[in-house]
Amino acid sequence: QVQLVESGGGLVQAGGSLRLSCAASGRTFSTYTMAWFRQAPGAEREFVAAIRRDGGGTTYADPVKGRFTISRDNAKNTVYLQMNSLKPEDTTVYHCAARAGLSLSVRNLLYDYWGQGTQVTVSS
Repeated sequence: QVQLVESGGGLVQAGGSLRLSCAASGRTFSTYTMAWFRQAPGAEREFVAAIRRDGGGTTYADPVKGRFTISRDNAKNTVYLQMNSLKPEDTTVYHCAARAGLSLSVRNLLYDYWGQGTQVTVSS
């Protein structure tokens, strides 16, 4: 079992930056592939970024490439999402997720554990 708790969301002007954090419980954090998804009301969860267990590989959704960076600190059981050049269309709830598999999956159904989410609001 892994429990995930996100933090770092808030209100920011367009062009600004935020860094989201996701703290995981347990001593097996380094065995999980981690990802960030986002979900608007009434919509499906949308893949944002994922990172391999050792941090050695990442992948991003096209809308955030070049603006967002995913990273992790296995010693702190934490995964981060640095979001720069934020746009109003980035406004939504962001969730972190964990899966035991090795691949950097973009499919939300393949992730085993989810956090409650943190709200990001970007004003124009």
